[in-house]
Amino acid sequence: MVGRSSLPDGALFLGLDSSTQSVKATVLSNELIIVASETVNFDSELPHYKTEGGVYRDPTDDGRIYSPTIMWVEALELLLEKLKPKINFSKVVAVSGSGQQHGSVYWKKGGQAVLSSLDPGKSLASQLKDAFSTMDSPIWMDSSTTKQCREIENAVGGALELSKLTGSRAYERFTGPQIRKIYQTAPHIYENTERISLVSSFMASILAGCYASIDETDGAGMNLMDINKRTWSKAVLEVHPLSV
Repeated sequence: MVGRSSLPDGALFLGLDSSTQSVKATVLSNELIIVASETVNFDSELPHYKTEGGVYRDPTDDGRIYSPTIMWVEALELLLEKLKPKINFSKVVAVSGSGQQHGSVYWKKGGQAVLSSLDPGKSLASQLKDAFSTMDSPIWMDSSTTKQCREIENAVGGALELSKLTGSRAYERFTGPQIRKIYQTAPHIYENTERISLVSSFMASILAGCYASIDETDGAGMNLMDINKRTWSKAVLEVHPLSV
């Protein structure tokens, strides 16, 4: 653990939170004093996406609720721009982040190459607008995957067996059933997908310039993880080919 005495003068810590309706930042000093905070509300500050509560509701697919992936990118960029007059980014020694659970992002084949060659002189949104196999990110409010939930449960011996394996029965908002729905209804999207991120690992990937791993606690809410072995469940993944 790094002690306070070993930190450079004026060290800052940046915390990011990507929620359903907004993205927020809080900056702390090494004395744990809040020195800056900012928020970007999706509906009011990025009105061109025409979201309501940060989401879209599909009128043709009952229960399907999603957000535009690129909106999250633009919001992160705007958030950092709003922080520029308030802090010296060269003093930031650590960044932490959190994101709404169950939201998923689908990187197109070649996405890693785009991430690793981001140009600081250009906007993030312009560079990442073609990096996704679908611009729609299913989120925790989605309830359109009941069919896929029952299929996954049946494939492993029922809801109780899935619960023993992954920690819960299949729920519509969980990422496993959402991925399965894309695999079944939009195979061209699935086949063109190089990597699937959750919102938390998606934001981390942008900051790191490479694919970030999914946090175990977030991964445990996907109906895909063997919670006893703390790794992806082969039994669930083999229900159909998944890659995360």
